[in-house]
Amino acid sequence: MNSIPMPTDETALEELLSRPGDGVGEALADLGGDIVLLGAGGKIGPSMATMARRALDSVGSSARVIAVSRFSDPAAAEQLEQVGVQVHRADLAVSESYPELPEAAGVFYLAAMKFGTSAAEHQTWWSNAAIPVLVADRYRGVPTMVYSTGNVYPLTPVVRGGSVETDDPAPVGEYAQSALARERLFTNAAHRWGTPTLVYRLNYACELRYGVVADIAATMAAGEAVDVTMPAVNVAWQGDISSWALQSIGAADVPPTILNATGPETVSVRRIATLLGEEMGVEPIFSGEEAADALLSDAGLCHEMFGYPSIGLRQLVRWVGRWVADGGRQLGKATKFQQREGKF
Repeated sequence: MNSIPMPTDETALEELLSRPGDGVGEALADLGGDIVLLGAGGKIGPSMATMARRALDSVGSSARVIAVSRFSDPAAAEQLEQVGVQVHRADLAVSESYPELPEAAGVFYLAAMKFGTSAAEHQTWWSNAAIPVLVADRYRGVPTMVYSTGNVYPLTPVVRGGSVETDDPAPVGEYAQSALARERLFTNAAHRWGTPTLVYRLNYACELRYGVVADIAATMAAGEAVDVTMPAVNVAWQGDISSWALQSIGAADVPPTILNATGPETVSVRRIATLLGEEMGVEPIFSGEEAADALLSDAGLCHEMFGYPSIGLRQLVRWVGRWVADGGRQLGKATKFQQREGKF
């Protein structure tokens, strides 16, 4: 049985989210130099940068971990510096920033725009398709892990078990289309400049303050109906997602390696709500009718490479239910997993 206790406050939660899994330190040390995380000021960047620092320390490596972002929140930058991560303030949307970006033995590209895209498509395409050109040019030949999304896949029949890496993309909506453009541009750079690249297609990362499970729990806590039109999802603990992502750079190649990242289960939205209700003492209310297809990914290759999640689905759901029932803070960034038309 998993003996990891539930985090009871945000300090303990951040410690667990940044706790490196087996093999992370060795994978980063094998790069032979400093690592740079671009767009490290978002939801996952701070804990992922902290994990990288802890992992390198665990294997006795003095390689620097450098987090690059505008860092509009000074507290986030200060917290990173306190754990030994070097902070480099830069706006990746501005081409003049690039000559000053630090040298690297490995690059992790986390920058993206998803939410608000339906009202600002021009910004979406600049963020997801123009910035990658600038990044790929700056870091020619440097092993690069590129965060992407399972949204590049089409909706697939639930009975099929999810898209695999060799399936043809068929993105729905401008966010997903621009995400595929990001992949294609980094792929071009890989071929043009011999840049080893790994494309990391994620859906969905969850922690206690954010993610599909937290979205459903918050809906239930507010007494609102859970929409089951998107009938099923894949989810995984954010700490495992970061741990796999950091290790995955060792599989970067030309042409790029594609890797799905999510949990092993295809779980119904109705089941998640039912399990949450048991923990929260709330009877779920449902709306809509389950469709026959959903946005699903098969991450079997990822699990074969790096193992199964350290925090299982039932444990994650229990933790989120208890956190929300106890009034724990939410990040206020809904995943909009229910969206079937690609409008975010």
